[in-house]
Amino acid sequence: MKNNPIATALVSVSDKRGVVRFCRDLADLGIEILSTGGTARQLGENGIQVTEISEYTGFPEMMDGRVKTLHPKIHGGILGRRGVDEAAMEAHDIAPIDLVVVNLYPFEETVAEPGCNLEQAIENIDIGGPAMLRAAAKNHRDITVVVDPDDYDAVLEQLRREGRRVPAPMRFDLAVKVFEHTAGYDGAIANYLGGMIGLGDSAASAAFPRTLTLQFRKAQAMRYGENPHQDAAYYVERGGEVGVAGARQLQGGELSFNNVADTDAALECVGQFDCERERGSACVIVKHANPCGAAVADTQLEAYRRAHRADPESAFGGIIAFNQPLEEEVAAAIIECQFAEVIVAPAVSAEAAKTIAAKRNIRLLECGRRDGGGDGEGRLDYRRVNGGLLVQHADLPVNRKLEVVTECSPDEAQMDDLLFAWKIAKLVKSNAIVFAAERATIGVGAGQMSRVNSTRIAVHKAHQAGLQVRGAVMASDAFLPFRDGLDEAAQAGIRALIQPGGSRRDDEVIAAANEHGMAMVFTGMRHFRH
Repeated sequence: MKNNPIATALVSVSDKRGVVRFCRDLADLGIEILSTGGTARQLGENGIQVTEISEYTGFPEMMDGRVKTLHPKIHGGILGRRGVDEAAMEAHDIAPIDLVVVNLYPFEETVAEPGCNLEQAIENIDIGGPAMLRAAAKNHRDITVVVDPDDYDAVLEQLRREGRRVPAPMRFDLAVKVFEHTAGYDGAIANYLGGMIGLGDSAASAAFPRTLTLQFRKAQAMRYGENPHQDAAYYVERGGEVGVAGARQLQGGELSFNNVADTDAALECVGQFDCERERGSACVIVKHANPCGAAVADTQLEAYRRAHRADPESAFGGIIAFNQPLEEEVAAAIIECQFAEVIVAPAVSAEAAKTIAAKRNIRLLECGRRDGGGDGEGRLDYRRVNGGLLVQHADLPVNRKLEVVTECSPDEAQMDDLLFAWKIAKLVKSNAIVFAAERATIGVGAGQMSRVNSTRIAVHKAHQAGLQVRGAVMASDAFLPFRDGLDEAAQAGIRALIQPGGSRRDDEVIAAANEHGMAMVFTGMRHFRH
């Protein structure tokens, strides 16, 4: 295989970032440029010599631009194998095209626009672009193909260094990038159109198409998965990075599989406490994907200390998340109080970073500002099962209209604590029970097969930490099927309870609450988290 110098480039882009500068540099290297429509006009207006595709092929663009590059002189020039197909190319007056620079109609951006209809979506399905990209990628032994404007500088560097040549490893890498890109593009089209097939409610259909195509990019190879015998890698969603994926690591070793999972849980939990709406600063400590301590307080230091005090044993080796920039005095308190695998905050002060640097094993992350919605309304959650995938809308809402169902109503302070506990319970593995007082957890029961056992564990946790249960409140992520859990809580001193309601025994549970003089609030919404 002979790596000939690049003599001719075909440039046709929808995303015109950097294309003028790139093509000017190509022209300065003596590379002839073929182009189409709007790209050709933009290059010409900037003084770059361009040959229009229609002039090159001798065939006009037609059908409102639908047919312009689908021509043997184009695809023969791209697909022709050097050293194999020269005779056929010469017989049909086909010149080689050495560099293909193409990106596609903005389909995903178009269908994301409010009011986009099917006709507009269809018109933004690119045909010629993917055909040229795939042809060039297939023939990458002889052709260089560029689909991403971010690669322009690297390609130019090689062209200058290698005498208008691009080395084979880079050509292969760029070709793989094309197939990744076109796979995502076709997947987006299939998902959108598949969501319009008559599968019932239109909103549900759009979210859950007949076939579901997903694309994730590998962000990190990992030493192992949940356990050392499991190989693993970390992938992030195509089209955006939020949460752990978008965080900037300031120090510490690479995030492990479990670090990523637990940090994601911590960010989701603390993200419910928007610092612009909440009265104070929030801190959440997560261990094995469950919040073991959480608090909202007037200062970040107080929030951390109260979250840690809730369960200092479980907090060891945990993930600590804040909803406000990490302060130096809080960093110092963490170093003094516990070992943490990860500390994550929207930002980290220089002083706090310097303090944490004394413990190089702690992974310190800046995640930027975020809220409890993660990717926002409409985000999907995926769960792998053998032979399939469960897909659902993320559990984003926290509150519906609250209903006090007991003779006794919660006072203002109790209601604040109930809503706080309800937010935490949403992120605790089911069956979830959360005890809270003064907007801090004092006991968490998680992941039990019976709700009454989760209640007993919450009581035990509070007593173990030396915290006062009497007068505190309780949240349950789902309804109480029997009164036994409520009786356990009342015996420990719980004075108010928030739960979804909806059990066949609601009347029995309400009567039990009235017997104990407890206030109880129904939310009408459960938050199972398996």
